[in-house]
Amino acid sequence: MEVATASLKEALQEYFGFDGFKGNQEKIIKSILSGRDTFVIMPTGGGKSLCYQLPALMSEGCALIVSPLIALMKNQVDLMRSYSSLDNIAHFLNSTLSKTQIKKVREDLNSGETKLLYVAPETLTKQENMDFFRELSPSFIAVDEAHCISEWGHDFRPEYRRLREMINEINPDLPIIALTATATPKVQSDIVKNLALKDPNVFISSFNRSNLYYEVRPKKSKEQAIKEIVKFIHLHKGKSGIIYTLNRKTTEEIADMLTANGIKAVAYHAGLDSSTRSKRQDLFLNEGVEVIVATIAFGMGIDKPDVRFVIHFNIPKSLENYYQETGRAGRDGLEGNCICFYSHKDIQKLEHLMRDKSLSEREMGAQLINETVAYAESAVCRRKLLLHYFGEETKEENCGRCDNCLHPKEKIEVKAGAEVVLKTIQALNERFPIEYVVNIIIGKNTPQIATFRHDKLKEFGSGKEHDGHFWNSLIRQMMLEHLIEKDIEEYGLLKITEKGHKFLKKPYSFKMALNHQFDEAGDGSDEEEVIPSGPATADPALFQMLMDLRKQVAKDKNLPPFVIFLENSLEDMATHYPTTMKEMEKIQGVSAGKALKYGKKFIELIGKYVEENDIDKPDDFVMKSVVNKSGLKVFIIQNIDKKIPLETIAKNKGLNTDDLLDEMETIVASGTKLNVDYCLDEELDDDAQDEIIDYFKSCETSSLKAAQEELVDGDYSSEQLKLMRIKFLSEYGN
Repeated sequence: MEVATASLKEALQEYFGFDGFKGNQEKIIKSILSGRDTFVIMPTGGGKSLCYQLPALMSEGCALIVSPLIALMKNQVDLMRSYSSLDNIAHFLNSTLSKTQIKKVREDLNSGETKLLYVAPETLTKQENMDFFRELSPSFIAVDEAHCISEWGHDFRPEYRRLREMINEINPDLPIIALTATATPKVQSDIVKNLALKDPNVFISSFNRSNLYYEVRPKKSKEQAIKEIVKFIHLHKGKSGIIYTLNRKTTEEIADMLTANGIKAVAYHAGLDSSTRSKRQDLFLNEGVEVIVATIAFGMGIDKPDVRFVIHFNIPKSLENYYQETGRAGRDGLEGNCICFYSHKDIQKLEHLMRDKSLSEREMGAQLINETVAYAESAVCRRKLLLHYFGEETKEENCGRCDNCLHPKEKIEVKAGAEVVLKTIQALNERFPIEYVVNIIIGKNTPQIATFRHDKLKEFGSGKEHDGHFWNSLIRQMMLEHLIEKDIEEYGLLKITEKGHKFLKKPYSFKMALNHQFDEAGDGSDEEEVIPSGPATADPALFQMLMDLRKQVAKDKNLPPFVIFLENSLEDMATHYPTTMKEMEKIQGVSAGKALKYGKKFIELIGKYVEENDIDKPDDFVMKSVVNKSGLKVFIIQNIDKKIPLETIAKNKGLNTDDLLDEMETIVASGTKLNVDYCLDEELDDDAQDEIIDYFKSCETSSLKAAQEELVDGDYSSEQLKLMRIKFLSEYGN
């Protein structure tokens, strides 16, 4: 049945009030109305739902819409009812309905007034429902979130793999439209094959969301990441956003922290009862709250066009997850900020979550995680990487809308290295993945390499002048340039492409940027005296000026610089720009006494800098904690006065020893004395203590790493040095 464009546009105006179609919508709707199986890959925000909603309204009978989530069904039904004067235009049928409600749904279906029925795949497994649907003679079946069919999809649902047999029982000739927002070429193939789509019309829209800005930030600690999030939201006041986390507890913690800092936020996770989840979802949709902090249970099908930011507190388990979740930002075509915090510890957590899965599931999961890690660590355009992952190419080298393009790393010539990679893959008969190839190139012998006797290959150690980081960077960028490809079907084995073979015959200039290194991210260490960078941390120019001023003040007072203010206090100043004594007292590690003693020159410097550079000072931003820090401070002081062992103090407050030492250092840095001799006398003799004190008197930095390097003969632990630094600050800094 060929449908005229004019009548389609009239129907679009009549049912939805729109003047025209977006992208491939019109072609897709014509395809399903003509009775053809149709496969639609359309990114979030592209108008995917309309592709089955309009044909359902225009067709005889009722369309069945298979949907994976109850919350998603409710949202879609509410949306359809908002467009119509009839409440029974759309219904859902799932486990939340009572017998009376189910009876009403069936009556509406039999009356012919219901045009869309949303069902879960589990609903189709009940024989009484199958018998009813067979008699109902549906107009067509839409399989929404079709990636759930594939084991390589990010939301695999085993029930989805039975859909074809259930459709056959209803009517084997029923037209099918399968829709998804995210599908790699492998997943696309799985969907078509598993649903047994008959000569389908396939519509693939561009995955490029040009209005979204992508950025990856290191997560050095939980506290640092939350602090950056709070500041980011304060700088985007009144705008809606979603924060994704890995577990329920973290959603509650972050929501509490945001609330404590004057941000309207709620947590959303599967541990809440359905009515609470529904209420919180509605609060977010209706702008009762600005931010929703959620596990991945939230967001599928949420049609809120003005989400201005999506923040991932934890790295997602796959790029499909990441793409779909970030796709909830900027659906109205306006700005959308997508920020992801990355640490190796989060990767370890994801790997740990897979420990009870089957071997094949673990192998697939590991590959998906590796792709996410490659995205996070890459120094090339993030948009280019995402598009490549979904089988779409772009010639644009700098998108101007990601952190890597705004702050590009210098490229180096690696033609010879590319030859080494290709020759090694060739020597291995294209039968091994990235990690194995890299180990061969750098000459790292492993049990597997020894078993295959690949340490005897001439390529073994042929690139040992560079480390694994270099070769991983190169291999990833060679994949982007199609010199090599990864065979997903065979668990990521590297293959040489036709273009790669041509390169081997006639090499040409090949340049790359080294990947980012996140080695320190997530280890909780804050010892290095590094000038921070980036929009959500300290102002680097001001930070350096404060460091110089601190050095001058310390020289005048004949004290080490860190006794004046710790580096994290200077970083806080370069973030919040305190220009009054009251504001200075709110800076981390600065007490009223310390502000009075040393603060005046720093306030004057900051004030002048703010004025000269026309800084929009975040006067209202003071990070507040949901933890009673003053109570913790009193508890620590009282227990140290009683000479209670540090391990006991830490245990009683649910801290580890390192966290306790950090709290103690903050206490002494802000002007309160602590007598820790009872701890030190068991650890270090008088000569050792004198040696360390003498070092701190003359050193330029409070870095423990620098202290260990200088005091190498003493073989002091970082805990011993930290305790001595606390003693030094207590005795000489007050």
